[in-house]
Amino acid sequence: MRNLKKTGILLLVLTCTVPALRAQQRADRQQLSNPESFSMILLGDPQGYIKYDINQPLMDLCMAWISDNIATLNIKAVLCTGDLVEQNENMIMNRNMVNQTSREMWTAVSDSFKWLDHKVPYMISPGNHDYGYINAENGMTHFPEYFPFERNSIWRNSCVAAHPNRNGIPSMENAAIEINAPNWGTILIITTEFFPRDEVLEWAGNLAADDKYKNSPVIFMTHSYLNEGEKAERLKREHYKIEPGNSGVQIWEKLVQPAANIDLVICGHSCDGNGEFKDNVAFRVDNNTAGRPVYQMMFNVQTLGGGYEGNGGDGWLRILEFLPDGKTIRVNTYSPLFGISPTTRHLAHRSEPYDQFDMVLGPRIAAPDSPKTE
Repeated sequence: MRNLKKTGILLLVLTCTVPALRAQQRADRQQLSNPESFSMILLGDPQGYIKYDINQPLMDLCMAWISDNIATLNIKAVLCTGDLVEQNENMIMNRNMVNQTSREMWTAVSDSFKWLDHKVPYMISPGNHDYGYINAENGMTHFPEYFPFERNSIWRNSCVAAHPNRNGIPSMENAAIEINAPNWGTILIITTEFFPRDEVLEWAGNLAADDKYKNSPVIFMTHSYLNEGEKAERLKREHYKIEPGNSGVQIWEKLVQPAANIDLVICGHSCDGNGEFKDNVAFRVDNNTAGRPVYQMMFNVQTLGGGYEGNGGDGWLRILEFLPDGKTIRVNTYSPLFGISPTTRHLAHRSEPYDQFDMVLGPRIAAPDSPKTE
């Protein structure tokens, strides 16, 4: 009888404990400002997380947080500004700046993105560190090996175009996906290789101008485009051996300005090593030739959290909330690293003007068979 009583008590304890273990209380769980909105998540250059093994779990934390919030934030896509690794092809480690070989870095960042595979489409704009040996000496890259089209089943129904990379291989380096959402219709997202060639810009321009997308919002992503800081100047030239290609000024003149429907340009790359947040972001607005505003945003986290040899970015990312008015994108800057603990969640939100703001897209040109929208 005593043994039966002990067994009963044990079962009661387990019955009460197991649900408690399963029901973790999320610290500072994020919500959209409007329940009818949807979102996209923007990741800045992750190379600082990947080049040191001790930092790599922070990248996993960011990806796990995104995966956990796909339904809560109605996440339609994840965008990454590139520089996935510190060095594309190098097995001799400079221990003053890395403790991982290139293969170890590619493996680590690829494993982090597995949190998103088969759940949500993501787009990556490979950076200068993802090419050549150490820093874009040529067009060689391991990107297609670690991020083949087949790895994420969501791409099968969302990816609508791709263009060969510098090695003649069709790759997600130059690719486009479409997102469909209430009140917004079809949104086209185009990403390109670092320092994109003329033929890549021509491909992107023709795609944006296609009859299917000419009345759709278009987001264009490339790694290098704006300088950091308040001036937010478009880059006039690149200082890498990789050729040929186009810098920020040329991308604007050849692609973005002439396009009638590119509403938002996203990039990374530039930053100041002082670790100040305002020097790791940039933002500007210019009208295109059609007179519509084009929002241009740079977001690069690699020196936030201790400089170039710090923790890689303190987990900062951006939540781009697409409001149900069909024209407003609300930007918020958030860190799951701080937000996951009640002790530090008061540090998880940034509220400076360059950290949170709204972008209101210009009126669209109505298609012949559809009502006019603003």
